[in-house]
Amino acid sequence: MNLQELEKTARALVAPGKGILAADESFGTIEKRFKAVGIESTEDTRRAYREMLFTTEGIGEYLSGVILFDETIRQKASDGTPLPKVLENQGIIPGIKVDKGAKDMALSPGEKVTEGLDGLRDRLAEYRGMGARFAKWRAVIAIGDGIPTRRCIEANAHALARYAALCQEADLVPIVEPEVLIDGDHSIEQCFEVTEWMLKTTYQQLYEQRVELTGTLLKPNMVISGKEAPVQSGVEEVARATVECLLRSVPAAVPGVVFLSGGQGDIQATEHLNAMNRIYKGRLPWELSFSYARALQQQPMEIWAGKPENVEKAQKIFRHRAKMNSAARSGSYTEELEKEAA
Repeated sequence: MNLQELEKTARALVAPGKGILAADESFGTIEKRFKAVGIESTEDTRRAYREMLFTTEGIGEYLSGVILFDETIRQKASDGTPLPKVLENQGIIPGIKVDKGAKDMALSPGEKVTEGLDGLRDRLAEYRGMGARFAKWRAVIAIGDGIPTRRCIEANAHALARYAALCQEADLVPIVEPEVLIDGDHSIEQCFEVTEWMLKTTYQQLYEQRVELTGTLLKPNMVISGKEAPVQSGVEEVARATVECLLRSVPAAVPGVVFLSGGQGDIQATEHLNAMNRIYKGRLPWELSFSYARALQQQPMEIWAGKPENVEKAQKIFRHRAKMNSAARSGSYTEELEKEAA
């Protein structure tokens, strides 16, 4: 393990004004999103879509890294350039999703545990050879009647820690993603409680697996009301609850927190990130950044619609969303900026 290199990569991924694009949708997820906007999901349409995003002019000004799917890291652009190299040419660090998905947890109705540890050491070595410099593993925790349970929290935290140790052994920065889902009618207080529990358990497991926190990043949910909750928390309440939860749970040695959007709307996710950076500017031990999928991609995907003649327009809105979240990194995003830049 080259800790100095891991720390350098981790810091580069949370460089000021930049964030991470999560373009690692599984076959099932990308098919569902394509279908919603009238695009057939084939190997070629998936490649063309990712190429459209990755070749957006100047996108490296706002993106530090991109998380790729197994299929994508093996694909080439229309001119024959491997897609990881396309990203590198933009000054963007290629990363890779390495988990095998969240599966039903045995004897625990309503709960999931993420699989993919078998054979991971060999897969990480292969991805490193393809140009990946960081990786991602996602665990999902649902809030509901009698859940989450301790066994679910501990099983997922343990898997995250074992994954992270294997990544560092392979000289890949592990992004640790324990996501408390937004689905449900739970309150922001319940989300806070479960998020704190999951984060503290995860960091205990990371310690026990001897993971060097300075060479990692955290990708958590924001502390927010469930989508079906009768009372929806405001922007500042979400910002303050999220940061308070992180302060209670995340060691200062972690270089940065790269939030997932987790079902939030694109502007909503930007506003929450902006509020955190505005309220707590200069007062936190870690950088607060973004690692969004839908919150960066939804509008570009709808505009592109699988048609080559729409590429330029789709790239424009993609660059716009990345720029708005770049502004949120410094707490300088405003509604006026959104309208002016649009």
